[in-house]
Amino acid sequence: MGLMRYSTGAALAAVLLAGSAQGQTQGQTQGRTAPAPQAPAAGAPNPAAGDGPAAARPAPQFELADGIVATVNDKIITGFDLRQQMLMLIASSQVQPTEQNLPAIQQAALNRLIEERLKAQEITKFETLKITDQEIDEEIAQMARQAGVTPAAYMEFLQQGGIQPNAFRESLRTEIGWSQLVPGRFNSRARPSTLQVDQEVRRLNEAAAQPQYLIGEIYIEAARVGGQDAAMNGARQLVQQIIQGAPFQAVAQQFSAAPSASARVPGDAGWVVKGTVQPALQTIFDQLQPGQLSNPVPVDGGVYIIYMRDKRDGAATSLVSLKQMMVELPEAASEADLAAATRTLEGLRQGLNCDNILSQSRATQGVIGADLGESDVADLAPQFQQFARTGEIGSVSTPIRTPLGLHLVAVCGRRVGGPEAPNRQQVEGRLRAQNLAVLERRYLRDLRNDALIEFK
Repeated sequence: MGLMRYSTGAALAAVLLAGSAQGQTQGQTQGRTAPAPQAPAAGAPNPAAGDGPAAARPAPQFELADGIVATVNDKIITGFDLRQQMLMLIASSQVQPTEQNLPAIQQAALNRLIEERLKAQEITKFETLKITDQEIDEEIAQMARQAGVTPAAYMEFLQQGGIQPNAFRESLRTEIGWSQLVPGRFNSRARPSTLQVDQEVRRLNEAAAQPQYLIGEIYIEAARVGGQDAAMNGARQLVQQIIQGAPFQAVAQQFSAAPSASARVPGDAGWVVKGTVQPALQTIFDQLQPGQLSNPVPVDGGVYIIYMRDKRDGAATSLVSLKQMMVELPEAASEADLAAATRTLEGLRQGLNCDNILSQSRATQGVIGADLGESDVADLAPQFQQFARTGEIGSVSTPIRTPLGLHLVAVCGRRVGGPEAPNRQQVEGRLRAQNLAVLERRYLRDLRNDALIEFK
C-alpha cells in the first residue's frame, strides 16, 4: 500500500499548496451570501486562506534551552529537537505562534517527539523494516510535486522557516517506517467480519431517512494536554487561528486526537446521522449552517471543534434485488398463447427460488432468465412494483403480464437506501480503516505505558 502520511511530512505540503481550507469552504460558499452565525458558531474558516503559494516566513522567535528536555527509554530529547518539532508543527498547521498558544504548541510538539522516539525504537525490532535514503528522497519528491515545486526548492523553503534538513528527514524516516509497520502487523486483524459489514450496512440503510451532517472535526483530548481547562484554552486558540486563515485540515492533522486526523482528508468525519452523537454535539450540529465553525464544545474527556461542511435531509428509497423468468409474448398475443405460457410458468414455479431460477430458465426451452440486479422500486415496471414492495425475500410471484411477455419474479433482497449510500465494498473499506486506526492508537498507547519517560 502507499505511504499513509499522518504527520509532519505530508502536512508540510499544505504550506505550499493553495487552499486546504479553501477546498473545504469555497465550493460550498462561493456565489452566495454566507448565513449569519448563530450563537454557538465562531464563524467560518477564512475562504481566502491559501489562495496562492504561501510566502516563506522567518523562523518564529522563541527561546528554548539546548539541554536535555526528556528521555524516552534512555533516548534523549533535547531543546534543539523540541524547537525543530515545534517549527515543523507550526509550518504544517500554519498556526501562528502567539504568547497565548505557544505553551500548547510546545506541549503538542513534545508529545509528538515522545511518540516519534517510541515509534523509532519499535521499528528497530524488525530487521526487514529498513527505510533507505532513497525512499525518503522519493517521498520528498512526491511532496514537492504536490506543492508544484522542485525537491530542492521544497527543502529550501523549510530551511527558511528554520527547519533543518537532517531533522526533517529523520522525522520522515520514522513516519515512513511506522506507516509500513502498522498495516503490515495489523492488516488481518483490521479486516471487518461479514457480520460487522452486515450490521453497518443495515445501520446505514435504517438511517437513510434521518437528517445527516457532513462534519469536519478536531478533538483535543484532555489527558494529553494537561486537563480539561488546558484543552478548552487550546481549542479556543485553534478556533481563532482557523478563522484567521490556518487550514482546517492541516490543524486537524497536527492537533486532533480523533481517528479522522489520519484520514485521507484530515479531520473529515464524513456524514453523521442525527441522533448518533452526544447531545452537546447534536445541539451544535442542529445550529450550525454549512461553512460555519463552532466554538469549542466540551464533552467528557476533551473538547471538540466542529466544522459544518454540509447538511442534507434524509431521503430514503426502497431498493430491491430481483431475478426473473419470462416467456416472450407480444401485446397482441392470442388467448391460447397466453394460456400456454401461463401453464409453462405455473408448472415451473413450484420449487423456484433465487438460487435456481436462472438455471431452470436456461434448462427450459422457450423460457428466458435474467438477473435484474438492484433497483429503486419506483423505477420498476408498474406491473412489478406491488410484488417488489410486498413479496417476502426469496419468494416468487405468480405470472405477471407486461407488454414484453409473461414473467415470474423472485425477490432476492430488499433494503432502504439513501442519497449517495455507500455500497458494501465501500462500507468494508471504511470499517477496515477505522479498525486499523484503533489498533494503531492502542499499539502506541501500550508502547507509551510500557516506556520509561522522564522529564528534565
